[in-house]
Amino acid sequence: MKNMTVFPVRRFRSPAPGIHPPHLHPGYVSSVKRAPSQALIPIPQTLSEITGPGFQRHQLKVGADLTAQGHGEPFGQRILLSGRVLDEDGQPIRNTLVEIWQANAAGRYNHPVDQHDAPLDPNFIGNGQLLTDDDGRYQFKTIKPGAYPWRNHPNAWRPAHIHFSLFGPAISTRLVTQMYFPGDPLLPFDPIFNGIRDEAARQRLIARFDWDTTVPEQALGFTFDIVLRGSLETPMENRL
Repeated sequence: MKNMTVFPVRRFRSPAPGIHPPHLHPGYVSSVKRAPSQALIPIPQTLSEITGPGFQRHQLKVGADLTAQGHGEPFGQRILLSGRVLDEDGQPIRNTLVEIWQANAAGRYNHPVDQHDAPLDPNFIGNGQLLTDDDGRYQFKTIKPGAYPWRNHPNAWRPAHIHFSLFGPAISTRLVTQMYFPGDPLLPFDPIFNGIRDEAARQRLIARFDWDTTVPEQALGFTFDIVLRGSLETPMENRL
C-alpha cells in the first residue's frame, strides 16, 4: 500500500493539573452554555486512525503565505511565524497538518458572523495550512492581527492572537490552541488566556520575538513551539 503513514503508538501521559483550560470557565461567558454537563465518553483509536493514510501536500487548499492569497498586498505588519511541533521527549512530529486562522490587522475576521465595526481587507483571507517537515518545523508568513471587542463583559477586548489547529493521523485527533504576542497589555484582562490556571503554561502560549528569523525591510520574526504531551505541554482548548 502506498502513501500510508504509520504513527507510533504510545501510552498517554496525563498532563499536569492546570495546564489546559477547563471546559467550564464562568469568566468566559459562552463556555457556560457550551461546556458538557455530563462526563465525557472517550472514543478509542482504531486501526484506521493509527495506520493512516496521512495528509498529503497536494491536498492543501491554502498555502503558508497568508499575504499572497489576494489580488494585492494586505494591510498590516508582516510577520514570519516559525516553530516546531514536538512530542514530550522533544522529538519532532513530522508531516502533521498545521492550520492557522486569525483576524486581519484591524481586528476583523473574514467571516459573515463577524460584524465588528472594523474594515475588511479584500486581500486577506486569514487562514493558512502546511505540513511540518522532517524536523517538525513550520513557518507561516502573515500579518500581525489586531485586537477586537467581543462583548464577553463590559469593555471586553481580545488580545491579538492566532488560532492553531494540529491534526494527527485522523480528523478525530485534532488539537486546537491560541498563540499570543509578547508585551500585549490586554493579556492580564483576558479570561480565555487566564482560564489556564498554571502560570508557566500560560507563558508557553506567548510567542517569542526572534531576531534570527526577522527579515530586513520585510517582516518581523516570531517563534512558537508546540509540545503535544508531557510536563511542558502546550495548553490546548479541547484536550480532555
